[in-house]
Amino acid sequence: MTQIVPRYKLLMTYDINPNAENSYLQFVLNVFVPRLQQMGLYMWRAYHTAYGEYPLRQLEFLSEDLETIRKAMASEEWSELNDKLLTYVTNYATKLVEFRDGFQF
Repeated sequence: MTQIVPRYKLLMTYDINPNAENSYLQFVLNVFVPRLQQMGLYMWRAYHTAYGEYPLRQLEFLSEDLETIRKAMASEEWSELNDKLLTYVTNYATKLVEFRDGFQF
């Protein structure tokens, strides 16, 4: 297991398309998360909204430095992964924040 000292958190929020849950889950678990980890972005938490007018899902990825996140998000691989994710989700948004333990929105 890789240990890092997190300084930044990349938040991803979205709703999963109806009837795409199984394909979405297979993609995120088997492709998306492992490839982001290879880029230096480590999944920390995933939230599911059970009630209210908020995005259904929020994923949190951690990084030790801002350059790693910028480099990853500027890559062709990120673009390809993002495009594939967008086939399964709507209302997609990302936000970069300084790391703080606990829920951040």
